Amino acid sequence: MRRVAFFWGREAMTLQRTLVWVDSVSTWCGKAFAWVIFILMFYVTIEVVKRYFLNNPSLWFFDVSTMMYGATFMMCGAYTLAQDAHVRGDFLYGSMRPRVQASLDLVLYVIFFLPGIAALIYAGWEFAGIAWTIREHSSTTADGPPIYHFKSFIPLAGALVMLQGLAEIVRCFVCLKTGEWPPRLKDAEEIDVVEQQLGKSTLVDEESRRRAVEHVHEIDEAARQRGMGERAEGELGRHPEDGGRK
Repeated sequence: MRRVAFFWGREAMTLQRTLVWVDSVSTWCGKAFAWVIFILMFYVTIEVVKRYFLNNPSLWFFDVSTMMYGATFMMCGAYTLAQDAHVRGDFLYGSMRPRVQASLDLVLYVIFFLPGIAALIYAGWEFAGIAWTIREHSSTTADGPPIYHFKSFIPLAGALVMLQGLAEIVRCFVCLKTGEWPPRLKDAEEIDVVEQQLGKSTLVDEESRRRAVEHVHEIDEAARQRGMGERAEGELGRHPEDGGRK
């Protein structure tokens, strides 16, 4: 505990605030561009009415819908990384101790993430620059919409993901030093979602709802205890007499 407390001193708290600030930037961008999905849904609905009821389809529909979805997908990448929500093999990763998780993450970030995202930023900057120079338009139709604005999202999204990735690398180093993952800015808890869904359901009786929520809490607590297991073992190793009395 003394080592962890020493690390989380004034300088470390400044570092933690910086990490949370990076999380907040990624979260704000992700939430902002998530609203594009509603715009896209409205646009698709209008297009369906025009195409099948008015027999007047829009020539730019495919290009515009692709650009809106593509922009949303790219700009939400950093948000997904900030929430630690990218797909991984949790059945293996979740059983590892925090230091092992951090070591594995750090290796993968250095070998794959940093070169890949750096290439994305570099290539995206080139693509966007050329597109702006020639005022590029889509070639899907004879008079396609301009796409140079859309290509600007490629390097921008890459820069946001790179920023969040650097924050995650710092988290790996902190975990390697302290034995536990530093806090991150959480947007939504899965337990809250489960409770809300079960609370509104009319197909589940009160006893089944209570058992389901308790089971979810048990799973969350088990995961939390597993994450703190290495730290607890380290404390026990430094004070073996306490373990003997217990």
